[in-house]
Amino acid sequence: MSFSLHQGDALTVLSGLPDDSVDSVITDPPYNSGGRTAKERTSRTARQKYTSADAGHTLPDFTGENMDQRSYGFWLTQIMTEAHRLTKTGGTALVFTDWRQLPVTTDAIQAAGWLWRGVLAWHKPQSRPQKGRFTQNCEFIVWASNGPIDAARNPVYLPGLYSASQPSGKDRRHITQKPVSVMRELVQICPDGGTVLDFCAGSGSTGVAALLEGRSFIGVEKTEHYAQIASDRLTETLQTRTQDEFVLSA
Repeated sequence: MSFSLHQGDALTVLSGLPDDSVDSVITDPPYNSGGRTAKERTSRTARQKYTSADAGHTLPDFTGENMDQRSYGFWLTQIMTEAHRLTKTGGTALVFTDWRQLPVTTDAIQAAGWLWRGVLAWHKPQSRPQKGRFTQNCEFIVWASNGPIDAARNPVYLPGLYSASQPSGKDRRHITQKPVSVMRELVQICPDGGTVLDFCAGSGSTGVAALLEGRSFIGVEKTEHYAQIASDRLTETLQTRTQDEFVLSA
């Protein structure tokens, strides 16, 4: 069990990795939520979209949040094609999205050569109510495979619905950070001892979950600030797990 973390552009980094080197791709790309028009997409930063102005967050912004649907679909197709090359036959992909980008996400994954398997739901209990409307307290995870899945290789029974709130306070290290509790369940789609790839690693939550669940991890993060946070979290997780294993074996 180990990890490697690359700071740089995902397409560039992935092009240098060898074929059939990962078992699962689990990622949360910048899917441009909250922008129905060109003005909405270009006039607000990621922090303005996803954090309250009165919350006092100083979390840095990240790039990639201003693409329209066609640009996003083209980019995602490119990068998921590269990820398909890196994934072993029978391996899996899990890609987060929201209701706006769900159709283009499923199209891009299939265009990239993956076999679309379904859609999972992530329920966020603390989402803000909207008067006269339905609360937008659900995001989605499109999942797919590289060809047929050998269930005997990883005989798990995983749920299709996950419920947990986004980290808050000092635990919130990234604007769109996902709960480690949810990620720990999702990484179990990767066989025990296998390797998980996240090419939009953010603050490293996917990698932390992978290491905690006995998987190795390859991460790519473009923003230097978040890459450093991810590196620190992954190093701390690996050290803690190693120490715990040493105590148990002593």
